[in-house]
Amino acid sequence: MGHPVFARFYARISPAMERGGMAEHRRRLLADLSGRVIEVGAGNGLNFPHYPAGVTEVLAVEPEPLLRELARRNAEQAPVPVRVVDGAAEQLPTADASVDAAVVSLLLCSVLDQHVALDEIRRVVKPGGQLRFLEHVQADSAAGVRLQRVLDATVWPRLFGGCHAGRDTVTAVRSAGFDIQRIDRCRFPDGPIPTPTSAHVLGVAVRRPEG
Repeated sequence: MGHPVFARFYARISPAMERGGMAEHRRRLLADLSGRVIEVGAGNGLNFPHYPAGVTEVLAVEPEPLLRELARRNAEQAPVPVRVVDGAAEQLPTADASVDAAVVSLLLCSVLDQHVALDEIRRVVKPGGQLRFLEHVQADSAAGVRLQRVLDATVWPRLFGGCHAGRDTVTAVRSAGFDIQRIDRCRFPDGPIPTPTSAHVLGVAVRRPEG
């Protein structure tokens, strides 16, 4: 929430990321969604063009003022109704079990505590509702994991707006009370030399019923 320099940097580089393949990942992330959706950490609203017609409303939550204002502008062009509001993953501005699905993309790397954020997301999703997630995660090699741990303990979060290079997000989603239905692993950017955040997952999970 308190990273205005990184917010400006992200706003500048994100269009190139979209052209480099992220837009296609977003389209796959949101395919076939329907009903009321909460998007947590909406950033500058780059998911908005990809929401399908079955979505009746998107409540887009973004704490960073610059990105939130850009998201509001992008919401005006969205193919479905989008309402952009201030808020944080740890305290979402909607009632218990009030949405059919939650969407997070490139968010769970930077929240202060994944478990707190995912518990709050679970609170607002209806039993049987979905969590769609697109996140960079732990590397798929021991050497890559070691590098991520060093970076996360030193410079990476400070340079990149609180981002952690190597969180075990898939395990955290399961631990929060979601059953994973599908996981697709990919690399972004898909160049010949991996970066510390190349390993990505695109997943669909379902909130377990109470009890």
